[in-house]
This record gives sequence, C-alpha cells and structure tokens, in this order.
Amino acid sequence: MKMWSGRFRQPLDPEFEKWQRSFPYDQRLLPFELAASRAHANALANAGVLSAAELTEIVHGLDLIGSRTASSPEFLNDPEAEDVHHFVEKQLATLTGATGYKLHTGRSRNEQIATDLRLFVRASIDTLQDLLADWIEVIVERADAAGSAAMPAYTHLQPAEPVLVTHWLLAYAEMFLRDASRLADCRKRANLCPLGSGAVAGATLTLDRRAIAKELGFDDITANSIDATSDRDFALEFVQSLSLVSLHLSRWAEEMILFSTPAYGFVELPEPYSTGSSAMPQKKNPDLLELVRAKAARVMGYATTLETTVKGLPLAYNKDMQETQEPLFHSADIVVSMLPLVTGWMRTVEFDLAKMNQAAQSGFMNAWAAAAYLVERGVPSRLAHEAVGKAVQLCVERGCELKNLTLADLNSIHEAFKSDFPSCLGLTEVLTLHDVPGGTAPRHVKRALQSARERAAALRSKEQPALR
Repeated sequence: MKMWSGRFRQPLDPEFEKWQRSFPYDQRLLPFELAASRAHANALANAGVLSAAELTEIVHGLDLIGSRTASSPEFLNDPEAEDVHHFVEKQLATLTGATGYKLHTGRSRNEQIATDLRLFVRASIDTLQDLLADWIEVIVERADAAGSAAMPAYTHLQPAEPVLVTHWLLAYAEMFLRDASRLADCRKRANLCPLGSGAVAGATLTLDRRAIAKELGFDDITANSIDATSDRDFALEFVQSLSLVSLHLSRWAEEMILFSTPAYGFVELPEPYSTGSSAMPQKKNPDLLELVRAKAARVMGYATTLETTVKGLPLAYNKDMQETQEPLFHSADIVVSMLPLVTGWMRTVEFDLAKMNQAAQSGFMNAWAAAAYLVERGVPSRLAHEAVGKAVQLCVERGCELKNLTLADLNSIHEAFKSDFPSCLGLTEVLTLHDVPGGTAPRHVKRALQSARERAAALRSKEQPALR
C-alpha cells in the first residue's frame, strides 16, 4: 500500500513509478531512518498516542528491520518500496500488523528526509574528520622527516626562493586544516532536529521536540517548520566544503605530478599507486594522482548541481529535492574513498631530498636576500632591487651565480656592496633571513610543525551518541 494512495483511483504508470523511486539509492539512509523512527515512537508514547505495549512492539520491529538488513542485504531488494520511509513502514506493518501504521502519526516524509539527511551529513563529517586527521598527520610526519633539507619555492612556476621542504609540506597541512574547520562549522549548522515540523506547518500533536533532538544527539531543534522541511543549505554547505577538500587534493596531486617528472626529479612515484603503459615498457604513470584531479572535478560538479537544483524552488518541500540526494551521497563517497588512498601514497612516496636541496642553491633564488643586504646598509628598497637585478643580468650574461661576481663587478653597479656580500648568499643564511612567524626560518618552521601536529590530533572526532 502506498503512503498516499487514498486520494487516487488510478494506479501509477509503471514506467513513471519505477523512474520516480528513490529507494535504490536512499536505502543507505536506513540506519538514520530507523533511529529517527525510534525517537518519534518514544515521543508518540510520551504524548499518549502509543501504549507501552505498542511502543515495545514498534521498537522491536524497527530493531528487527535493522538486524535483518545487516545480516541479509538482499532484504533490501524490494521493488515496491517507493523510498526508505515507505520501506520501513511496509516492513513494520508486516511485522506488527496495524500497530506499525501508527508510527506515522503526526509526522510527514518531508521532515523525515530532512532529518535523515542531516544525520547522514553529521556522520559523514565525523568520518571525514578522522580521515583528514590521518592525512594531515602523514603530511606532518613527512615534513618532520625532511629535516633541514631545502627546495625551490615557485611563483608563476618559476623558481622564486628557497624554503625548507618541511615548510612546503606544511603549506598543504594548512589547507586541509582549514577544510576540517569548515566541516566542523558545517556540522554545527546541520546538527538541528527537524522532527516535529510535520509536512510544512508543524506536527499535529504536542510532541516534545527537544526530547527527540536529545535522543538523536542533535544540539537543538529547528526554529521554523517551513524552513525545516525545505532547507538543504546543510547539504549544499557540506558538498561545497567537500569541493574545497577535493580542490586542495587536486592542487596537491598536480604538484606531485610535476615534481615527479624528469624535469624536476624531486618525487619518485610509489609503485603501489602507479601503473605502466601497455605499449611503452619504461613508463611509470601517476594514475592515483591523475584520478584525484578528475574526481575533484566531479565533486565540484555535484556542488553546482545542488545549487542549481534548489535555486528556484518556492517554499516549502518540492519533489525536486529528491534529486539532491545522489549528488550528496556521491560527493561524500568520493572524498571518503580518496583520503585513505592519498594517505597511503604520501606514506610511501620517496622525496629526493638531496636533489631538492641542490636545486635550492641555484637560479638566483638568493636575489631577495642580496637586496636585503643592501637595504641593511641604507640603500632604499627599490634601488636595492634595481641593483641586484642588474647583478643578476650580469650573471646571466656570464653564466655564473651572484657569489661568483667580483667586488669590482658589484661596485660597478653600486658602491654599497662590500667584501662580506657572499656571506649573505648561502642557503642557511637565506632561509634564516625569513625570520617571522609563518616564514621558512628553521626556528619558526619547528614551531609550525608542532602546531600542525597538535591541530591534526584535535580533529579526531569526539565520541558521539550512538544511533541504534
């Protein structure tokens, strides 16, 4: 029996009935649907709608549905179930008879799906926070292991200044720590309970909404029944946050691909996460990294899909909202599947620290340090910049580095150059020069390393109320 069939005299067109079903994909919400149904059943009992015996019968039936699903996945093969809510009602009626139909008293599928999706987002964020903690901790471990090794930092893909390899890797840690923060904020806004909102105007019974919310681990109840049943902001915000996680993973993947090419040679691709060519025997291809780039595009596309789906919807619930579920599920699945893989890749990758360190000592990456030398001797910054630029041009013409210019050469450009000039050009001196919080000076990088380690550990999800 349909949950709405009383008004109709003709059956649904068979093709339309099959086409409009959401159960093939929203069945994954079953644990949340069962938990929300238990909470609603308790509220009905407290309101005097269910007797103690009926409550026991319904809760036992819900538990049985959950256990059967866990032990026999084929139990979900129900071609008649329209959605997860219909499936539960059907199975409950089979188990308890007419008592099962009492569970829907005072509630609507509109509030049910809003609740189930919020619970899904909350659980997904808790999972992701642990996975992000794993990922960031591996980044921090590799950053720590790099020790005093340096590498070129780039702007416009051109060598810019030397930085510690640790400093470079911690830049990625910062990206993903921001992602974790966004997800934590999203969780706060998602963790409000819509149950009791009815279809649009509120429940027709005096239900203790806050007791329901507390049972399900929500922080509070939603404030407006119209908004509660039509709101998908939490889903949009979640997928938008995932799109940024994916974007950062894609940027990381792209740089690892670049650095693994012979032109750089900084990264040796780990064989467990690479494949070869069916035609060229010498090839080792960065398949995991390339797929990360592509899958990031899918998540970003899903974020756009969600926005365009809801952008023109009038209040309150519309069937269009059913189409927000698959982009939500797919986005979560993609990121949840990617994070353990990139963590494994990062744990096994080999960095050629010697080559990186050598590359950090050529290409005039000490030019700003040379300009700072002149500034310390009273030369205005812009004039110091000009003088060092001329010195670099002279080196380019001669095929040498700044340290190879004679004092006479330097004084022909500016009289402020002295015999101690080469002492400011060494790698250690250039790194130490950036002696500000957030800079690559070793003492600040050491502190940043410890801070990242502590913040990553803090991401571990706290113990949450178990959903039975």
